[in-house]
Amino acid sequence: MKYSESNRREFIKTASAGGLGASILGSDSIGLYDNVGQPLAQRPQNAKIRITDIKVAIMGNYPVVRVVTDAGIDGYGQGEPAKSQLKFHILFYKDYLIGEDPTNVERCMMKIRRAGGFKPWGTSVSIIETALWDIAGKAANLPIYKLMGGKVRDHVRTYLTHVRNSKVGIPREGNETKDYYNWAVKFRDHELGFSIVKVPMGFHGDHQYVPGFHYGNISRAQAPRSAPYTHAPMTEYGMKMMVEHVAAMKEGLGDKVGLALDIGPGNFLSDAIRLCNALEPYNLMWMEDMLTGDYHPYVMADDYLELTRSTTVPIHTGEQIYLRQHFRELIGKNAVRVIGPDPADVGGMAELKWIAEFADLHSILMAPHGAYNGLLGLAAEVMVGATMPENFIAFEYTSPTDQWWYEIVEGLPNPIVKDSLIEVWDRPGLGVGFNVRAAKQYLREEDKDFFD
Repeated sequence: MKYSESNRREFIKTASAGGLGASILGSDSIGLYDNVGQPLAQRPQNAKIRITDIKVAIMGNYPVVRVVTDAGIDGYGQGEPAKSQLKFHILFYKDYLIGEDPTNVERCMMKIRRAGGFKPWGTSVSIIETALWDIAGKAANLPIYKLMGGKVRDHVRTYLTHVRNSKVGIPREGNETKDYYNWAVKFRDHELGFSIVKVPMGFHGDHQYVPGFHYGNISRAQAPRSAPYTHAPMTEYGMKMMVEHVAAMKEGLGDKVGLALDIGPGNFLSDAIRLCNALEPYNLMWMEDMLTGDYHPYVMADDYLELTRSTTVPIHTGEQIYLRQHFRELIGKNAVRVIGPDPADVGGMAELKWIAEFADLHSILMAPHGAYNGLLGLAAEVMVGATMPENFIAFEYTSPTDQWWYEIVEGLPNPIVKDSLIEVWDRPGLGVGFNVRAAKQYLREEDKDFFD
């Protein structure tokens, strides 16, 4: 059935006896329904919902998916920027899902999950899954967390990754030891009160460009997107420099703000062990993605197991891994102490919840990735974060690359973060949506019909 406004009115008329009409009649904003305080509505069994279209727009370089139904209920998902190449990949799944009931989320996922892959290809599957949950929640007039077992917590903790272009970050003036200390003192008093900060270092930060940091001498390609060094032995000088910078940051942050390090990719196992041992006195939250080969993500559980057993520093990985199957050995062998799947890469929100529960059985902690997933991705993290077991530490805070995102996405609290916590809201689905009138101006010419 082709979607039209008459279809939408007919669905509301059919469903109104069961109360669904009130839940899908909202403001001018598609995907945002203000029924806080209203009685929860139940969808009549004879009110069927079917997917009629899947649309993709590139907005500010973020891929945004819209799953359209014949009930006038749409669902949204958003992935990292710089993934505009995924538009065709997302649309590939369209023919697999047209005609399906989007509230049967798992059945829909079984049709498309097998065709995903490691980052970035898992994004396509993952953000479709988020959009399906968004629809399921709106159809049931419930927030997504209610469909995933209910809230474990009323507030979800988030941590900030220090990146220079972050809209909420604090810039570091340079790369000297004193610069790391001065930055840490400023961050300690951050207005949003973040209780954890993660700092990229080594081959994942500025250190790889410091002369004498490593022994690598491979000629790099001249192509514009040539990758920097990601794998080289570290010098004694390089290791001492990193230890000095960590010591400076810990002194500046004090013991009220936890410090995590994003170290990789780039280290050989021997260097990773030596570096972790040298940093043990600083009580780090975790050290992330320390091991790599000539590809990533690096899921060699035996190597991670040897590293984990060689140090008291919690070892973390997982942001680029797709599906629970690829976490099985890392978790089952207790090869790491912390894992951080990204809900917009791992296969979706339910996939992340399953992995969290499996990790909890092995006393492995959860610190999900998500720094670049946009404001819809932030909402997804809050919804699934509310349901996670007690091994949950915090999820990675995402701030959009452009300020105008705050003008076109409605439903987020203001301020979003207070004392490192985000209060869990109770609106149906993701609980956020687009102000369509404001959002249309940021659509590319080829995506002008995205909201139609």
